[in-house]
Amino acid sequence: MITLPELAHYSTDFPDHAQALTEPNGLLAFGGDLSVKRLESAYRQGIFPWFSQDEPILWWSPDPRGVLPLDELYISKSTRKWLNKSQHTITINHAFDAVITACAAIPRSPIVHEDGSIVQNGTWITQSMINAYKDLHKAKLAHSIEVWNEANQLVGGLYGVGINGVFCGESMFHIEPNTSKLAFIALVRHMEQYNGIFIDCQMQNPYLASMGVIEVPRYEYLQKLHLATDMRMPLDMWQPQGVVL
Repeated sequence: MITLPELAHYSTDFPDHAQALTEPNGLLAFGGDLSVKRLESAYRQGIFPWFSQDEPILWWSPDPRGVLPLDELYISKSTRKWLNKSQHTITINHAFDAVITACAAIPRSPIVHEDGSIVQNGTWITQSMINAYKDLHKAKLAHSIEVWNEANQLVGGLYGVGINGVFCGESMFHIEPNTSKLAFIALVRHMEQYNGIFIDCQMQNPYLASMGVIEVPRYEYLQKLHLATDMRMPLDMWQPQGVVL
């Protein structure tokens, strides 16, 4: 039986990271709310919400953590060749609502458990999450990268939370091939331009690993996070703008 601390609605405090479970990896607490104040507090501490429609709000701090030091971005030869031919336009914070809605609509593969049972995996970007991150965007904490084709159609992008020198990626989508990868590369270039430190990818997967994302122990991640969140960044860093690779 799993026993978890329940967060109080009147406080934005979280349990110590050491209390996070090893199975499932990083599950730390449940409850609370998705207010701007609580979410900002969570991200500053390296904690994020992740839950399905039929679950309470669950808070996570996995160990190890997937991160991309900006100078470790890997772009394959085939991707570079595609980039040289691409006619896409890339923007920042021009269509946050459309990006998060597109991310929420991505079909998810079923989960197959060890006993052979199959559970249909609905999106974790529930309506309450969409509303919460729209509020974060209005508070200038959540940001989007958009990729547009020559017909000015939104065909790829990503969103996440930017706190000074770190960007905490949440989700990405693509309609045309390579456009989510293009958004990710654009994010790295943008962070480099403003002397950011790293991108927090939460959990590594094969797709992210192919672009240079590595796993680091949680204690090392938290050290990097504290350095990044203490940085002073230019005020115009997340103003709506275009990105040139």
